Amino acid sequence: MEAIVMFLEDVVRYSAEIGIRLVELAGILVLMITAVQGLIGYFKKDPHIRLKLAQGIALALEFKLGGEVLRTVIARDWTELAILGAVIALRAALTVLLHWEIKTEEQYVEGSIHQIRGKN
Repeated sequence: MEAIVMFLEDVVRYSAEIGIRLVELAGILVLMITAVQGLIGYFKKDPHIRLKLAQGIALALEFKLGGEVLRTVIARDWTELAILGAVIALRAALTVLLHWEIKTEEQYVEGSIHQIRGKN
């Protein structure tokens, strides 16, 4: 019976570790793609580039946050959990700030479009 429990613990730990790596890799890829698109948009003088960058960064950060939540599954002691809790809190705060920035930028873009249409 003890061997079965140890086997299941190993399965959970390895599954969580693979999931962590995959989710964090997805976040890294999203961030790299966003950075390249941002550079291209900057040189093309895209007026919506800030909004697109903020949305891409927010998405990448949410993938990274998901990896941290998965990491709590395999945390072994309270110190690890406290560190993970702090990291999760910081990333969550960054996500909230980015979403606020996105909302503000969307309102700015909407206002600009209304001003342009009003002048025509």
